[in-house]
Amino acid sequence: MSEQHTVHRFYVYKRYERFWHWSQAALVIFMMLTGFEIAGTYEIFGFQRAVELHTLAAWSLLILWAFTIFWQFTTGEWRQYIPTLQKVDAMIRYYAWGIFRGAPHPYRKTPQKKHNPLQRLAYLALLSMVSPIIWGSGLFYLFYAYWKDFGIDRWLTLEIVATVHTIGAFMMLVFFIAHVYLTTTGHTIFAHVKAMITGWEEEHEPPAAAQSEHKPR
Repeated sequence: MSEQHTVHRFYVYKRYERFWHWSQAALVIFMMLTGFEIAGTYEIFGFQRAVELHTLAAWSLLILWAFTIFWQFTTGEWRQYIPTLQKVDAMIRYYAWGIFRGAPHPYRKTPQKKHNPLQRLAYLALLSMVSPIIWGSGLFYLFYAYWKDFGIDRWLTLEIVATVHTIGAFMMLVFFIAHVYLTTTGHTIFAHVKAMITGWEEEHEPPAAAQSEHKPR
């Protein structure tokens, strides 16, 4: 007979947080879809329509981020993303081989600390490296018609901007794939996805661990 696990259920992701997450995911996926079409990878909408839709999605994402930044600072949720090196080595070992051997997760999620140290560093890299590349090159691309007014065309070419923007898009694609993969590493393949839909996280604790916590000391 299989052992019964003790299940602890706690509320982690607030309503706006879930709305922001899924809205951002939809916009990023759509921007990659239209962006790679603009780059000539395939044809779905047609070049001109793809450019219009890509631009619309970009502005929508910027508006969403503006509201989210306001929400993060008014609720104090921005503290969730403060990077730390504590337990980073344990997280690397867990994802490298521990997870494949059934090792226990080295990080215990709480409503006050939703992201493990490796996730925090990944988000830092996204915000400090990938986002500036994508948005900087994207804005140069968008306002190409005004380059001459500011003399930008004397030291920058559209080909360079397009290349940098494409590199940023591939970096975002790598991050997206890694993010999707990590959502499957819960106690079930859809556990993390379910938590981001309902807001409730479930922590499954083996009987031995649960009993040891309640032993008298």
